[in-house]
Amino acid sequence: MGINGIRPIAIRKEVLEMIAMIMRDENDLEFKLDSMNLSLSISLVIEIFRVLSWERVSALRFFAWIRSSRPDLCCNSDVCSLVIDNCGWLDDYKAMLCILNDYKLKRICLTKMAFGFLPVFVSNKDSIMRSVRRVVEVLNEVGGSCRTSGVHSLIEMLSSLGSFEMAKFVMEITERKTGYYNILIKEKCRRCDFEGAKEILDEMRQMGCDPIVNTCNYLLSSLCRSDKTDEACQLLEEMQERNCLPNPLTFEIFIYHSCRLGKFDLAIEFLDRMISNGLEPRLTTHAAFIKGYFNSLRYEEAHKYVVDSSAKHRCSSNSLYSLLASLHRKKGNVVVALNIILEMITKGLRPNFAVYMRVLKHLQKSGRDDLATDLKSRFSGLSLPSSTETQ
Repeated sequence: MGINGIRPIAIRKEVLEMIAMIMRDENDLEFKLDSMNLSLSISLVIEIFRVLSWERVSALRFFAWIRSSRPDLCCNSDVCSLVIDNCGWLDDYKAMLCILNDYKLKRICLTKMAFGFLPVFVSNKDSIMRSVRRVVEVLNEVGGSCRTSGVHSLIEMLSSLGSFEMAKFVMEITERKTGYYNILIKEKCRRCDFEGAKEILDEMRQMGCDPIVNTCNYLLSSLCRSDKTDEACQLLEEMQERNCLPNPLTFEIFIYHSCRLGKFDLAIEFLDRMISNGLEPRLTTHAAFIKGYFNSLRYEEAHKYVVDSSAKHRCSSNSLYSLLASLHRKKGNVVVALNIILEMITKGLRPNFAVYMRVLKHLQKSGRDDLATDLKSRFSGLSLPSSTETQ
């Protein structure tokens, strides 16, 4: 036992010694593991599982020992998934099924780590399909949380490895769901394969799986980040034509992108279009304008936006003024930040307390005690915040 009864954290040498013990599979393995009296982090446990799987050594006794010595780890999704992966490497589907049934009772979910054993990169397509089908059959037999999370994670893993054909095969033998298609689209976008992402959108529609607005939003965001604004605008028009109505986030994506590029007139056009669609701008939408103006050194326009937006959307007033004050303080414009807070107080608005305290301390540290005292006095004179002012 370590100092004050705390187990020492295992070092590299001790982890290798532990792995060697497990590989020898001696009768007194559990006793020897206990005798080492080491604290294993999740990352070390994961490393041990991976080495055992690579060496094609069963990790079941080690997992049983973990369950008794570290019960806090036995419900960790990654750790539990690596046990399934280990069974896969050993082609022990009987043990896999037994363990998954136990997981189902405990509502444990699987992650991508459960399927590292699948031969995704072998050239024999039939071999891959047989392996994938066998895994799906086991998941179907178990059902519950393992089946739901397992199929999702299997599609996610195959997509992340670029094996989109196999990911679609999983959908073919399970079900075609919008959520599964979203995984493929997300990965296509991550690879900047926007044509491929659009093809999946078309395939979804052909299969009777109409994309939801969040599906399109992800593609829109990826197109904008890659400065493909024209393609993004075209997709927006297609969404509305197909009755996939935009939500506030849809327009925020365009607004954020336009502000980032300093195209504020275009951003305002999207804001007007958003409001004309009966959608209320989110706080993050307003923040995109304020930060955009501020980062472009257009301080007066940032202030005007705050004033105008606060008049139209009073529930956001505190947050908008506080954001602008915070930006000025970080820029070193503490007096400007002070004036913004005083403007708020004059209007009966309560500043964000953290922003107020930072400005106050900045004034005190810079020797502006007179301004700090006045700010403190005026802030203390405010009434308690209402439900809208705390937003």
